[in-house]
Amino acid sequence: MDREAVNKNIKANGDKAKAGDISGMPVFNVGIVGHIDHGKTTLLSRLTGKWTDTHSEELKRGITIKLGYADAVIYDNKGEYNIREGKPLRHVTFVDAPGHEMLMATMLSGAAIMDAAILLVAANEGIKQQTREHLLALQARGIKNVIIVQNKIDLVDKKRLMENYKEIKEFVGGTIAESSVIIPTSAQQDINIDKVLRALTEIPIPVRDIESSSLFVVARSFDINRPGSPIKELKGGVLGGALKRGKLKVGDEIEIKPGIHSKKGNQDVYETIRTKILAMHRGEHSIKEAMPGGSLAIETSLDPAMTKADSLSGNVVGAINGLPPIKSTIKLKYHLFKEIFGERERMKVEPLKTTELIMLSVNTTITVGNITKITPNDVEMNLRIPICDFKGENAGMARNIHGHWRLIGYGELV
Repeated sequence: MDREAVNKNIKANGDKAKAGDISGMPVFNVGIVGHIDHGKTTLLSRLTGKWTDTHSEELKRGITIKLGYADAVIYDNKGEYNIREGKPLRHVTFVDAPGHEMLMATMLSGAAIMDAAILLVAANEGIKQQTREHLLALQARGIKNVIIVQNKIDLVDKKRLMENYKEIKEFVGGTIAESSVIIPTSAQQDINIDKVLRALTEIPIPVRDIESSSLFVVARSFDINRPGSPIKELKGGVLGGALKRGKLKVGDEIEIKPGIHSKKGNQDVYETIRTKILAMHRGEHSIKEAMPGGSLAIETSLDPAMTKADSLSGNVVGAINGLPPIKSTIKLKYHLFKEIFGERERMKVEPLKTTELIMLSVNTTITVGNITKITPNDVEMNLRIPICDFKGENAGMARNIHGHWRLIGYGELV
């Protein structure tokens, strides 16, 4: 679909949305990233009216552990941007990524399905470790549309606010976010949230590939049945994630790779799963056909026991025989960052070494690879968890330093 077709589609579905039907509106994914406690989840609740930290452990600890999702339609009500009334402009799926350093793998998985990102910086705390690492993660994933939100402005005076603004400008200089707009806000006090909504409407909706074979990446999987539900009312296992290309329809036969893990002797074996799409939901809307953009939930004919507790997260879904083979040995054309950003120090990124373990993030798959061969531009690895061999796919690379995975660069599957 070319840019002209995208614009026509937006207008046509905008007319439908005026009548209350937003299911056909083009959707894009926006990540909410930044340091822990800088206000990501609070901002998201203002932008969507939904609190995304629904996992019990997340509520208890006050941090985001898994990826959170929330959908909203942005309206223009006589120049005032809101999520309630007016002329419908955009349907946005927000992805709330964890800020804690030990959850970098989850953040990288979330970045795999983002079209754009909001990077939060708390004015009272400034640029922190995860702020730097999350910007690097966006760069590693090739995300170029970034809105910077300078949050918690109600906690500082004007002098500190301007000092923090200068820190942000210096921080993003020479990066993908160098020209990004910086919006001062207070999510707690509901200040300038409308300005963030407006900025989101100014990001071009990506041109989607709907002609290629379907590729859906699984970010979460779960069982939606309540304990004690009658057998006749049980729903099949659900896959949550994003359709990156192609189309999916209710009734389609699909395959899931790498699939189910088992042991045969001393060997790890992965068996491709085949199933059928029974229903699909985008936000609160039931749909019959899905195109790329936004979060998507797919109800399958799988036994829900196979999908509970995120057991299939990291898998990819496509048409039968439409996915490439899975491989445990890969080759990457890689690029290393110059520095690793720590809480109190910056460390130079050391060259890769033969036999060392590197964490890779490919689509939503997180795996660890043992380096077997290195050249100035390429590296070969044996993977503990195999991946589908999508040539040209981007991969984030992290190294274990003092017990934490630190992002050190990115690569391309060759």
